[in-house]
Amino acid sequence: MDDNEPILSESEVESLLENLGPAAEPVPAARPRERQAPKPKLRVTPYDFKRPERVGKEQMRALQSLHEGFGRNLGSSLSALLRTVVEVKLTSVDQLTFAEFVFGLEVPTCFIVLDAEPLKGNFILDINPAILYPMLDRMLGGGKEEPVVLRRPMTEIERRLSQRITNLFLEHLQQSWSNVIELELNVVRLESNPQLVSIVPPNEVVVLIGFEVAMQGLRGLINLCIPYNSIERFSSVLVANSWSGYGRGIVNNETQAHLTMAIEQSEAELVVTLATSRITTSELLALRVGDVITTSHDVKAPLTVNVGPQTRFLGSPGAIKGKKAIQIQEVLPPIDRPKPNKPSPDRVEKVVGPKG
Repeated sequence: MDDNEPILSESEVESLLENLGPAAEPVPAARPRERQAPKPKLRVTPYDFKRPERVGKEQMRALQSLHEGFGRNLGSSLSALLRTVVEVKLTSVDQLTFAEFVFGLEVPTCFIVLDAEPLKGNFILDINPAILYPMLDRMLGGGKEEPVVLRRPMTEIERRLSQRITNLFLEHLQQSWSNVIELELNVVRLESNPQLVSIVPPNEVVVLIGFEVAMQGLRGLINLCIPYNSIERFSSVLVANSWSGYGRGIVNNETQAHLTMAIEQSEAELVVTLATSRITTSELLALRVGDVITTSHDVKAPLTVNVGPQTRFLGSPGAIKGKKAIQIQEVLPPIDRPKPNKPSPDRVEKVVGPKG
């Protein structure tokens, strides 16, 4: 800008603005700058493509609820098998890669590959030697001395004994999963070095379910590894399924009446045993029409009446309206069995003849 150019005065500027017409609007005076509230800082979590989060939170909660009841049932069965108090508690349900799971295990260990029909792929059952060897020692009659931590692969006898523990695990696992899918679990192989087994690629996501086993002051871990691609197509069923089967329902009068009506209409097989006799095979083959078979049953002794496989009544034979009948004389408790009748000189004779 040239210094010799004239500077407009204030009156000249106002007249110039008036000549511009009504469309021109006065420039508003600058307002003081208002303080703006500080924006909250966003928490950014880096995404690891090597470890994708494929299992949703609802599915993880469902798996946790599913295996909590499984742990309690397994603890009761192990207590009965080992004849000591065994507590099995669910400790964690996590998702990680298969490589992270394998490299986190001890070597040697009890690494069992399971076939889970009709699911694709295999499950992994890992039993820590710190609790497995004391359980095997307990099964062989030991358990009184201080346990010795063993760092060696299992012998053939120990492998066979561990099958009893594995069978209990598989039995209760099938029962726990019955609300989702009917599984048929079978042992495929047993290894001591987990790094020699590869059921899925190393970067594949697996669900790791950990249990802590406590017995006589000892503690150890049992891990169940489930590849996510095996249960992916059942994930919607897993989330939608209700776990009310693990709780106790409320019994009201309507429920009791419904159960009573259903039981009253059910059919039961009733079998009356008249007598029993023991003959040789040659005597059986020599029987002809008209032959008589004698028994040791007393004619005055009551007859046993079975409802299904259980003996529930004692009665006497008779007839009513031209049909064979039995008169109930005594009701037996469900657990009791009738004592065998003593032989008597009085015998009942049964004639083998044509039906009719």
